Amino acid sequence: MKVGIIVHSLTGHTLSVANLLEDKLTADGHQVVLESLVSEPEQPSDISKVNLQNIPDVSGYDAVFFGAPVWAFSPSSVMRAYLQQIPSLAEKRAGCFVTQAFPFAWMGGNSSIRIMKELCEDKGAEVLHTGIINWGRKKRDATIADVTELLSSF
Repeated sequence: MKVGIIVHSLTGHTLSVANLLEDKLTADGHQVVLESLVSEPEQPSDISKVNLQNIPDVSGYDAVFFGAPVWAFSPSSVMRAYLQQIPSLAEKRAGCFVTQAFPFAWMGGNSSIRIMKELCEDKGAEVLHTGIINWGRKKRDATIADVTELLSSF
C-alpha cells in the first residue's frame, strides 16, 4: 500500500515520531513517503501569515498520516493551513498525531487532534486513529511506541 506521512516539525520532536512511524510502516511492507512542511516565516503566529514553501500532493497515497506540534492549544498554524489548502482526501484512510510540551492531553493535545481530525474529515478522509505524545512525560517512549503501533494498524 502507498502511504504518505506529512509532518510539520520545528524542534524535531514531531519529525522523530514520524520517522519511527515510517520505519514501522516500511517494516510492515508498505511503500512510504515522508514529507515535511516548510513555511516562511518558519513559525508564523497565525494561519493568515503562513506561506507554505511546499504543498505535498496526497493524491497518490492510499493512506495518509499527518503529524504536527501543538501551538497555543491547536495544531501548528502551518499544518492547519496545509490541511485547509489540499483539495481532497476523499476515499483515503488517515491518521493524525500531535506532540506537545505540556504533560497532559487536555492541555492542548485533545483540541489539536479534534481540529486535525475535523479538517481531514471535511476533505473526505476516514480518520481511523489518532495519537497524542506528551513530550514532558516520563512514559514518552512507551507512548510513542503505542501511538506508532496504533497508527500503523490501519
